[in-house]
Amino acid sequence: QVQLVESGGGLVQAGGSLRLSCAVSGLPFSSHTMGWFRQAPGKEREFVAAVKWSGDSTLYEETVKGRFTITRDNGKNVLFLQMNDLKLEDTAVYQCAASSIWQATLDRNYDYWGQGTQVTVSS
Repeated sequence: QVQLVESGGGLVQAGGSLRLSCAVSGLPFSSHTMGWFRQAPGKEREFVAAVKWSGDSTLYEETVKGRFTITRDNGKNVLFLQMNDLKLEDTAVYQCAASSIWQATLDRNYDYWGQGTQVTVSS
């Protein structure tokens, strides 16, 4: 049984930081691209970042470049998203997901999903 469990969300003031984690079990973690997506109220789910199975290549959505960093620990089967300089528009439910395709930025290319963790940025 594949499980992806996010944690680390919460309420933070604009300009602050949060670190999200995604614990993965039941699939060969080190052979999957891992990604983060987010969905704000009333909006479509959007791609945030992805990291290749090796951890040596990353992709970012334009608005988070320079502020967010995606990393992974293949020894512990954990994915991370360090979010700095958070803005009001970063408020959303953040989900981690696993894909067998590198450079996958569309949610239909991801096979497994977590339930999500809420990130709320206040002014």
